[in-house]
Amino acid sequence: MKIALDPTPFHHSHSLLEFPRVAADLGYKYLQMTPHADLIPFFNHPKADDELVGKLKAACKDAGVEIASVLPVLRWSGPDEDAREAAVRYWKRAIQIAVDLGVQTMNTEFSGRPEKAEESERAFYRSMEELLPIIEREDMDVLIDPHPDDFVEDGLAALRVIRGVNSPNIGMVYVASHTFHMGNKPLEIMRAAGDKLRLVHVSDTMNHHASHGLRYITNPPGNAVRVHQHLKIGDGDVNWSEFFGGLKEIGFLDKANTVMVSSVFAEDENAEDVSRYQLKTMTDYIAQV
Repeated sequence: MKIALDPTPFHHSHSLLEFPRVAADLGYKYLQMTPHADLIPFFNHPKADDELVGKLKAACKDAGVEIASVLPVLRWSGPDEDAREAAVRYWKRAIQIAVDLGVQTMNTEFSGRPEKAEESERAFYRSMEELLPIIEREDMDVLIDPHPDDFVEDGLAALRVIRGVNSPNIGMVYVASHTFHMGNKPLEIMRAAGDKLRLVHVSDTMNHHASHGLRYITNPPGNAVRVHQHLKIGDGDVNWSEFFGGLKEIGFLDKANTVMVSSVFAEDENAEDVSRYQLKTMTDYIAQV
């Protein structure tokens, strides 16, 4: 298993080409490349040309860091057909960037709409008809997170959608911070996913169902919002013994192609200390199980 740093907390303070050195200085051997204005921004065409991709690859080599995964977020399940078609074009370029970086794992979101769930599912499978031959040709692992405010949020329901693609190259992401939107049944989801679960994000969150739904409050009551946090381990309600124990049970921790990502976004002012804490705490939990 690869333990990677999500450099999002450093986007405001460092350039794209500095991320490999940042990760190395914090003790990480791997990076996850999340949406960035100079690489693959949210929802729009990738902005990196071949020269910049080459420079990023060289920066990783110089720092002794590898890119474990590339994470585009594009509207490939969007119910708006123009947006969906554009997302498929963007995906093709994103896949080529990952290939050129020497990366075999891409993780993403469904990026549909919950109020148009049926239309979004149709759009997802329509996009897959065009993209799957490319994904399989490049032998790319494309792993999907049922993100809050997507057309599928429940973990088991998301697994069914993934299974419906009928390809060993399509798998699942489990984001610990989404636990309470996914149904709060990590062991059941992990056991059902099995080998399809090949990437996890490690960050804590509050259980928004706790305290009779008053763990945190939005105004006015009844807002159609999804609230969660990406806190450091121990600052929320996630059962970490269950989380790491479940990963051990399904063999996730012992595989060469799985990725565990530290993805704390709530404390940019303490990003270096938090990143070191995350690495040590993840390593400690792994040793315990």
